[in-house]
Amino acid sequence: MAEERSAAREGSVDAPTRHPLDWTNPEFYDRGALDKELERVFDICHGCRRCVSLCNAFPTLFDLIDGSSTMEVDGVAKSDYAKVVDQCYLCDLCYQTKCPYVPPHPWNVDFPHLMLRAKAVKHRDGGTGLAAKLLSSTTAVGKLASIPVVTETVNALNRNGPARKLLEKTLGVDAQARVPTYHGRTGRKRLRDLDGSGDALPAGRTRGRLALFATCYCNYAHPDVLQDLVAVLKHNDIPLILVERESCCGMPKLELGDLASVAKYKAENIPVLAKAVREGWDLTAAIPSCVLMFKQELPLMFPDDEDVRLVKRHFFDPFEYLMQRHQEGLLKTDFKQPLGKIAYQVPCHQRVQNIGPKTRDILGLVPGTDVQVIERCSGHDGTYGVKKATYAIARKIAKPVESRVRQIEPDHFTSDCPMAGGHIAHGLDDRPAAEHPLTLLRKAYGI
Repeated sequence: MAEERSAAREGSVDAPTRHPLDWTNPEFYDRGALDKELERVFDICHGCRRCVSLCNAFPTLFDLIDGSSTMEVDGVAKSDYAKVVDQCYLCDLCYQTKCPYVPPHPWNVDFPHLMLRAKAVKHRDGGTGLAAKLLSSTTAVGKLASIPVVTETVNALNRNGPARKLLEKTLGVDAQARVPTYHGRTGRKRLRDLDGSGDALPAGRTRGRLALFATCYCNYAHPDVLQDLVAVLKHNDIPLILVERESCCGMPKLELGDLASVAKYKAENIPVLAKAVREGWDLTAAIPSCVLMFKQELPLMFPDDEDVRLVKRHFFDPFEYLMQRHQEGLLKTDFKQPLGKIAYQVPCHQRVQNIGPKTRDILGLVPGTDVQVIERCSGHDGTYGVKKATYAIARKIAKPVESRVRQIEPDHFTSDCPMAGGHIAHGLDDRPAAEHPLTLLRKAYGI
């Protein structure tokens, strides 16, 4: 394999592309075929090592190789491949920002989707534990935890040391990890009076009417972010409705390799979203992972589904949407409050959408505001940042971001991902606490 590496070491100069995920093909779940492809890609990564600083998957791989008898991939036991897979949280940064061997390069390396395939094989073979299944069932957990009496109990237990130790033993949630605070009055309940009234003013790719996908996390744990989003959009005269009904976007199950559940959620969400689009509404959500699910992962899983393609074309990151409006002169810039110095961590799942630094650009319109960008992973990434098995590593990954925030000495710390922001702020002892960019924009407007 070393000889093969030397034959085509240069990366492709063509624009990267991506093949659909062949997850319905029986060979996708063939353990022998999977191990063969893992060995091939791991050997390419071994000869390159550009991604060593991105996450713990690559150091784990290289340590296995360097510690083997041959110091090549053929010296690594195939049973140890799972150690690499377990460290990948599908952030997609290696594919989108580092790897020179992605398609159309003949080596055809898609490391994240290979890791996803390995996770799917593990799940299909019964390797997913009950705790992981429960932690990834965000809609079910949120519904239970948002029952008024239950909400108070859950939040109290999450603040209780002995209860957290019990949670660590039973569900593998590290006792030190920051977990959500749940709300009985959910985001969808708070915004149920949105009626979509007002005139639509198209701008760029936007049609000037938005349907909000609340997301599990914002709906149950951060309804205030949804209210901030609505306040900003209303201030800019954009008619709004809530998506008629919604299930989880599927990202937590995708990260688990439970593709059957992803397909189930897709069957519940896509017809509703496509109907809204056909009725003239664009779509948005305040969680980058959810936006990415509809813009990238579902289209790659269901490339021939017309409704999936339709939803993809009309799903926007909130700040991407606002920038489209600004470029056509329709974004209000009547800001009343300067924001000072902002330390802004860019979430991985927003970076890989290839929309550019739209959050930075919009916040930068506020007079008296200096946005300092931090393009490094938070280390949270779904359940990775709360599980006992990976919490210490997640904290280590977050350290460079925390150090940079301290160096900046900001008036505000922000991230588009509330989970990432909370994880970093936890390492900073909430000095400063995390605020969502939409919250900051609302403050700047004084609304």
